[in-house]
Amino acid sequence: MTSSTTIEFRKLSKKDSRAGFSCGEPELDLFFQRYAKQNQYRHYLGVTYVGVQDGVILGFATVSPCNIEAEALSDEQRGKLPAYPLPMLRLARLGVSTHAQGKGIGKILLRGVFELALKMRDDMGCVGVVTDAKPNAVTFYKRYGFEAYGIPIEGRSVGPPPPLPMFLSIKTIAKAAGRT
Repeated sequence: MTSSTTIEFRKLSKKDSRAGFSCGEPELDLFFQRYAKQNQYRHYLGVTYVGVQDGVILGFATVSPCNIEAEALSDEQRGKLPAYPLPMLRLARLGVSTHAQGKGIGKILLRGVFELALKMRDDMGCVGVVTDAKPNAVTFYKRYGFEAYGIPIEGRSVGPPPPLPMFLSIKTIAKAAGRT
């Protein structure tokens, strides 16, 4: 990866090769290699966007519209929003290739997701972005302003720690993008 070549953020194409992609997380690798295309083009469950440089996929982000109950947000997070289901953009998965980690690809993908959320806000309504952050990704999302929301899943003593539901308001996204 050279810094002089730009990274394109675009929808996953039917022709994109995903076979060699690895982000070091077997669950994310399996999803991207096996299910991303069919979820997008056959089942219409979500859309996967890729960060591409010189024809090589460096990372991906899968999104879908969703809603969450207003009561899941804290009073501070909810602000003056009504007490009914709130439209959101769900960041379902995000992975960066092992050879591109630490080079800002995650940030580029997240910016692309934020642009999608702003478009959704303008086209049909969106009050924020939600994700279920794996424990090793919580710090990454906090760096960009995401906050925990909802009731944490407790009482699990077997298996890996559960993901942490996180929320970032569209107002924060718009302010950072200079598009209030």
